[in-house]
Amino acid sequence: MKYRSIGHTDLKVSEIGFGCGGNAGLMVRGGFDEQLRIVAAALEAGINYFDLAPDYIGAEANLGRVLRALGARPLLNSKVEIRAENLDDVAAHVEHSVESSLNALGVDRLDVVQIHNAPVCGSRAPAGRDYHTLGVQHFLGPRGALEGLRHLVDAGKVRYLGFVCRGNDAPYVRELLATGMFSLLNVPYTLLNPSAGMVLPANLAVDKDGGAVLDAALEAGAGTAIYSALARGFLSDTSVSGQAHHPLARDVSGNAADATMMRERAARVGFLARESGISLAQAAFRFVLAHPGVSTALGGFSSMEQLKELCAVSGMGPFADDLNARLERLWQSNFAETES
Repeated sequence: MKYRSIGHTDLKVSEIGFGCGGNAGLMVRGGFDEQLRIVAAALEAGINYFDLAPDYIGAEANLGRVLRALGARPLLNSKVEIRAENLDDVAAHVEHSVESSLNALGVDRLDVVQIHNAPVCGSRAPAGRDYHTLGVQHFLGPRGALEGLRHLVDAGKVRYLGFVCRGNDAPYVRELLATGMFSLLNVPYTLLNPSAGMVLPANLAVDKDGGAVLDAALEAGAGTAIYSALARGFLSDTSVSGQAHHPLARDVSGNAADATMMRERAARVGFLARESGISLAQAAFRFVLAHPGVSTALGGFSSMEQLKELCAVSGMGPFADDLNARLERLWQSNFAETES
């Protein structure tokens, strides 16, 4: 396993991180024995970074039990979800949420805490129980998220701060980075939508523009953790061949038309795997790790086989220039170009 620094911090994280979310399902729906076996194997393989959130129901408590059984203390990141009901005093909610995460994990400090909402314009509020976005004024204003986060750092309960990006949010991501307070961004970045790592190719149609935020983070001295590197699981040999998801995994394929398009696009980038003698999932992670702004790529593991598959990507290095050129042509054609 190779390691990278998180921006200007003193944290060095494994190139492959351990995502504990509900899509893969292991740390949410798996049994203790299987969780113990796979987390132990991850630590043995050199993974030292675990990504959590209260919204990954049960994952914090489950990982805490596993780590106590193993006598292990890797780097831990958890998050805070801010909903409409929390807007009267966001700072207080941030502090309460982190205290709950510390208790669930059974630790006295988190290495990173991130706001799970992505920044958007002004004082826009999340609707109901949604936490996907939050106006920058709720981050930066009086009794906002940053005030609560600073209190936690001052109290020694959190080392570093961050937030999540979701696309179509680049101006507000840069506004938060300009504070100098945020060290780690979680960012979606895939072979099917590379716009977080570059200016969006002119003809490429994507659901959200990532706005080259990986470069912005690099310039600001912040690190990035990539989530959804497999594009909701479509960038895998299992998905392209039409096989069923792992029993622990959540089906996030969407509607039939969307799923068909995603599988077709995933098949089009399959040449990267075939030409390199690796799996499609490995190709997806190899692409992600080639960007100099990436600190770690988060794997969502449902099985031991998936863990071994993705750990093998660390240290592979970028694709050859001719393969990158073919990929660029594919993007420029909006996935219409056929292989030569």
